[in-house]
Amino acid sequence: MRMLHLLKAAIGTTVLLLLTACGSSGVPDAKNWDLENFSYIDQEGEPFSKSDLKGKVWVTDFIFTSCEDVCLPMTSNMSKLQQMLKDEGISDVEFVSFSVDPEIDKPDVLKKFGDQFNVDYGNWHFLTGYGQEEIEQFALENFKTLVKKPENEDQVIHQTSFFLVDQDGKIIQEYTGLQDIPFDEIIKHIKILQNY
Repeated sequence: MRMLHLLKAAIGTTVLLLLTACGSSGVPDAKNWDLENFSYIDQEGEPFSKSDLKGKVWVTDFIFTSCEDVCLPMTSNMSKLQQMLKDEGISDVEFVSFSVDPEIDKPDVLKKFGDQFNVDYGNWHFLTGYGQEEIEQFALENFKTLVKKPENEDQVIHQTSFFLVDQDGKIIQEYTGLQDIPFDEIIKHIKILQNY
């Protein structure tokens, strides 16, 4: 009898852990990090804020246009994901790329950069319109990711993750955005959030 009680307790604990690991989103190991409000400008020079994303699932990253190494493949990978979602008939997913070099990356510079990747601007916004210190703090406090522009240097130190954000503006998951991108996993998680 005691063994049966222990077994039931163990099963109950396991189920509870599994439910907790999925978080409120249903995505395994969901981070459920809160994201503060923001209001910046996009590649068209138009205001764009967190409220524009309310009710939508979105994928985001941190890049800059004069990046000499990782940002080109990251943006290419994001563009591939955008196309894959279209091919699967999954709509209402937004893409957001925050510039980590806002002094250089004015809207027209971001637009020129995005054009290289056949970006569909209908659901992809490249953001700027803030100071260097502000984006460094924003990235660290919200996405727990490092952004740092060393003094007197033109390259910005930043990580290469893609982040999945849910309809309520909670950061749900983080993936590599540079090599061996888990495209299928990202799409699967998007489908979970959209209840496909």
